[in-house]
Amino acid sequence: MTLSVLSDEHFMKQALVEAQKAYDQDEVPVGAIVVHKNRIIARAHNYTEHLTDVTAHAEMQAITAAANFIGSKYLVDCDIYVTLEPCLMCAGAIFWARPKRLIFGAFDAKRGFTLLSDDILHTKTEMKSGVLSDDCGKILTQFFQNKRTKI
Repeated sequence: MTLSVLSDEHFMKQALVEAQKAYDQDEVPVGAIVVHKNRIIARAHNYTEHLTDVTAHAEMQAITAAANFIGSKYLVDCDIYVTLEPCLMCAGAIFWARPKRLIFGAFDAKRGFTLLSDDILHTKTEMKSGVLSDDCGKILTQFFQNKRTKI
């Protein structure tokens, strides 16, 4: 029996489920998951409003949950999927976690780490961008449009 490897699109759809949870809780809709050996070991979404904590980004929450799950601060055999390009803070945390890959959907034209440099990640971490970028961008656009119409 061979184990089929699930696609990046499959896992990004799971990160989008997390983004929708954030949206439903009036949080900026960013979702993240961590995958280890083709299995989701952590799921998270932005929780900054509920925790009144600027560091409670989806990536930070997912990294912590994954590290606790595998019992290591390093996520060397893991892939991190995020619906939005990580900010500099999250990219720094991803650097220290040392995942095998970082995969993100939409670019963040205002606060994304690649605005400064795409060399911020650990040298052993591969980066892939643009996975389901339209879907990942659409939920963010809708969220902020709704915010503007409520003001």
